[in-house]
Amino acid sequence: MVLKTELLSDNEKIRRLLYTLVGYELERYLIKYALLDSYQNFMVNNYPYPFVERRELKPKAKVIDREYEYQNCFLVLYYEGTLHNKHKKYIRFLSDNKLVKENFQNIIDFKIGPEFSQNIKNFDSPGFSKFFYSMLPADYALMIQQDPTIKTRTRYILSHFHVKLDWPISDAAEDLAKNLRYLSKDLYERGEKYAEMIQQKLFEYYGFHHTVGGRRSAAVVASQYLSHENLLFSVYTSSKESRTMTKIDSARVQRYALMKLNKEDINALRQAHKMKGDQFQKRYVVHEEKGESVVIFMVIYSRTPHSLPQADGKLRELNPDYRWVTVEDQLILPLPSVSHARPLPYPTIYSQ
Repeated sequence: MVLKTELLSDNEKIRRLLYTLVGYELERYLIKYALLDSYQNFMVNNYPYPFVERRELKPKAKVIDREYEYQNCFLVLYYEGTLHNKHKKYIRFLSDNKLVKENFQNIIDFKIGPEFSQNIKNFDSPGFSKFFYSMLPADYALMIQQDPTIKTRTRYILSHFHVKLDWPISDAAEDLAKNLRYLSKDLYERGEKYAEMIQQKLFEYYGFHHTVGGRRSAAVVASQYLSHENLLFSVYTSSKESRTMTKIDSARVQRYALMKLNKEDINALRQAHKMKGDQFQKRYVVHEEKGESVVIFMVIYSRTPHSLPQADGKLRELNPDYRWVTVEDQLILPLPSVSHARPLPYPTIYSQ
């Protein structure tokens, strides 16, 4: 259970504020890398960009597609505090994958230059963003957490790379189901079919179809594991198949994708938000493509009563037909470089 801000000390409140501010900047980095840079990769290689269909953004949507080599992918764990060593059993942030220069010597994928220093992994370092982008293609996960070596102030660092998640999916599903009182003892107490439904619902709870694998599956496990901590966390992931970026945090799930709007859509948005001239293009449009405008679209998913703890704590029966996630908001986002513009509500998932 995450501690409420009211229960924090003054120093902890300052840390939470900084965590939120760093999170905003981190989100901008990852939107650019997952969506804008990927789009540029497709354009440079003269390959049509595979836009996500609206139906793919509905809760429980099953997406079966190929993996696109030009799509950037990653898995990033971001934690409000410093993870205790006891968690290394399941989240493998060890001495041999700590982000220090010596650990790069035997890794063929990364060649670091003379500009590398211990300070460059600090989020407030001038060279952090460039270094961070260079590390994102690394296999498994990157970990960003509070620097444990600084006692007088809060600083966030990219502490580890190649972070593996070794907590079994079955354990994560059992853990969630017990918290929600769909189980009392263990995963198979009500039979194999019920256990399978529980595991499928675990993925739905975190915004994915149960057939996903790779980084998205690891993101689900990491999110359930970190949910036991009393501090905030965010898990970010992008895959070559989904062409989206997903953010899972302590409260909800958000998904980001590129979407094309036609002239009628844009004119309606301009009128609704009283925009003049080329304000919409300057603030929101990534690229003009065959008479249509490419924009950044975000869906926010919230959890239904069926996926929230009950006040009475009584054991309940799982009905697989009841949705655990619903669409809360749909927004067109400003470009990452535009800080003064607001997101625009744009309900569209269920319109086609």
